[in-house]
Amino acid sequence: MTAPNFYIDIFLQPGEFYFGDRDTRIRTILGSCVAITIWHPQKLIGGMCHYMLPERTRRTTSLELDGRFAADVIQLFLQEIKKSFTKPSEYHAKIFGGGNQFPDQDKRVFSVPDRNVLAGKELLAKHGFQIMNEHMGGNGRRNIMFDCWSGDVWVKHVEKMITP
Repeated sequence: MTAPNFYIDIFLQPGEFYFGDRDTRIRTILGSCVAITIWHPQKLIGGMCHYMLPERTRRTTSLELDGRFAADVIQLFLQEIKKSFTKPSEYHAKIFGGGNQFPDQDKRVFSVPDRNVLAGKELLAKHGFQIMNEHMGGNGRRNIMFDCWSGDVWVKHVEKMITP
């Protein structure tokens, strides 16, 4: 499917979330963070998140969902799905990121990237999403571009690490 003549181009910073329609492209850059995309092939709607951590480590009194955390961002997706009268099982889910930014660190320590990957996969499965594709782990960063008109996700993985 070709791009529309005019589309909205959204760039997500860490902790941001966006859900759009067939006239939307969403982009982000990942290191140890994770991006999840979901896309509805009939309605041509979908969204992307860029979360930093699996869950909140401190409890707050705020009831507001925070896109920095995997558990909260899944709830943001579910709110959008409910508004569009669809179900999680109707979406194509894809998950990216979790790159190790410090490959020389002690591998015996359960790292943030590993925890982010595990949390994303578990939450998607728990809420009835099927992961259609993934590009996870390794070293370095990823540039992600998601087209809501086609469901295509483009990944550029740069493994080269800059060392002092």
